[in-house]
Amino acid sequence: MMVALIDSGLGLLSTTGWLRHLAPELDLLLLLDPDGAPWGSRTAPFVTDRLFSAAQVAVQRGADALVVPCNTATVTAIDALRESFEPRVPVIGTVPAVKSAAAAGRAIAVWATVRTTASDYQARLIADFANGRPVARIACPGLAEAIDHGDTAAATEAIADAAGRTPRNCDSVVLGCTHYPLMAPEILRSLPTGTTLYDSAEAVARQTLRRLDRATPSHGTTGAIDVLLSGRHGDLPAGAHSYPVGRALAAAARVPRDILMTAATRASMNAPAF
Repeated sequence: MMVALIDSGLGLLSTTGWLRHLAPELDLLLLLDPDGAPWGSRTAPFVTDRLFSAAQVAVQRGADALVVPCNTATVTAIDALRESFEPRVPVIGTVPAVKSAAAAGRAIAVWATVRTTASDYQARLIADFANGRPVARIACPGLAEAIDHGDTAAATEAIADAAGRTPRNCDSVVLGCTHYPLMAPEILRSLPTGTTLYDSAEAVARQTLRRLDRATPSHGTTGAIDVLLSGRHGDLPAGAHSYPVGRALAAAARVPRDILMTAATRASMNAPAF
């Protein structure tokens, strides 16, 4: 059984890592788009076209499920993708873990790309799931791009900028871009002691397994990991090796839980709405 994950860059690593940890027997097809990256700064028609092109390739190669571990792409085109491929092929999108953060009863900040922060989608998500808690919407220009390039110095600078604009009373920070968990330790260091981070990668992986009816995965075998770069066969970009999960996936190993989640990070355990 094959699961395809589609993103413009390294934002798919965390969800891929969780799938590899939970169900190592699955074959994984990773479709990145270095020619069109980053999607966070692109127009909606551009993102939709690139997402559909990748999805069509994945289905032609036999993908049993399509996962979009990218908030920008989910915001932009997940409904249209579902109309085209479901029910034959399940389509799983990514939703920032606002509901889980709100359940803790704290003031919340949502860190995301400029495009996602400005979207009506994020505004609706906050209105529907923040449970009346105060929410600060923090755009993080340049952070996803720096993470994609493995440029930890630039990423640290972008993190410091976002942290400086995050209200001090926000002790729950939702990582609303799937790139950001790769820098979770640095993000935590930039925020007040006691801050909790929330991301959706584990929940998206578990939702994918539910949609595939694989509640009891088999750990007897290890599946293949194939990579397409804007449609070309290749390897994970060099930047992936800057992160433990990227190095584990490049080696086609099973990914241990301890490199997927820092001690102060809580994954959203509820199934994502998408």
